[in-house]
Amino acid sequence: MKSLNDLTLQELWDLFPIVLVPYNPEWKLWAKEEIDLLQSLLRPFKPRISHVGSTSIGGILSKPIIDLIVELPPGADVRELMEANGYICMNESPRGASFNKGYTPEGYAERVFHIHCRRYGDAPEIRFRDHLIANPEVAQNYEQLKLRLLSQYPKDRDAYTAGKSPFIASLPF
Repeated sequence: MKSLNDLTLQELWDLFPIVLVPYNPEWKLWAKEEIDLLQSLLRPFKPRISHVGSTSIGGILSKPIIDLIVELPPGADVRELMEANGYICMNESPRGASFNKGYTPEGYAERVFHIHCRRYGDAPEIRFRDHLIANPEVAQNYEQLKLRLLSQYPKDRDAYTAGKSPFIASLPF
């Protein structure tokens, strides 16, 4: 069996298709457990960690992937520490780094996490989450957009994600 690093992008999209499922109340518990783990792991950096994304918003369909924002001080380099603890670095940029956990050569694990490391205060996802929670009609519109995008791009995560950007950018948060 190939390792995840040996798979083409198409093979990865086939193995990890986009799925939307009803809200699962366990996601909050799973997020809290992962936040506690990350708080302990990253304690020297004094992280602020928030559960964001659709799994943090009750009542709308979501990919069963828990997104966490980890706010860190400028210059904090956590890649080696994260990778030593089972997280896969997906990308690094001047803005921060993203890590995944829960992707296996057989497909998704029961619990899947996307960890977005950023500088303190650079987390518009928190404001987006709060806006959707405070505006259920907007959250329902977002859900309908995700369903349309899923029907168009069932195995193209990049196009699916890009398709949400204009909606998000149009919101006053």
